[in-house]
Amino acid sequence: MSTAAILIAYDGSTAARAAVEQAGLLFAPRPAIVLTVWEPGLGDFMLAPDPMGAGTTMLPYDPSLGREIDRANEDHAHDIAADGATLAGAAGLQAQALAIADELHVADTIVTQAHDHGAAAIVVGSRGLRGLKSRLLGSSSRALLECSDLPVLVVRHPEDHAD
Repeated sequence: MSTAAILIAYDGSTAARAAVEQAGLLFAPRPAIVLTVWEPGLGDFMLAPDPMGAGTTMLPYDPSLGREIDRANEDHAHDIAADGATLAGAAGLQAQALAIADELHVADTIVTQAHDHGAAAIVVGSRGLRGLKSRLLGSSSRALLECSDLPVLVVRHPEDHAD
């Protein structure tokens, strides 16, 4: 009988690296999918000074430049996922890298990929954002806890313990 994989959400941050290391301690030698979610369409717009002097405004980019930026973002996501898979392999997991474009909310994309790959659980790092910063930037780990029907292991950012 084969063991179901775990899915590790990985963005290359210190918190994500800590999550991979903890996943290795808890789940090795289980198979693991190291998932990096990237945002398509970021190359479709650019920030420019607002002609009315009210900060910045979004202006359409040249479509070919937008596609080039998206390709660069996708390539970067593949590199980050590969880095995470290497780290997971060093932690004793049988790791596979995966980079996916986000078409919903990041948490929904992670859960969908976990189901598509038959994952038994999801592992994610928490950056430990507090207060206004947490509200403005959102919390993928909190959103995962709210929307996932799979077990979710949230590994706290190592610096969280200082609070």
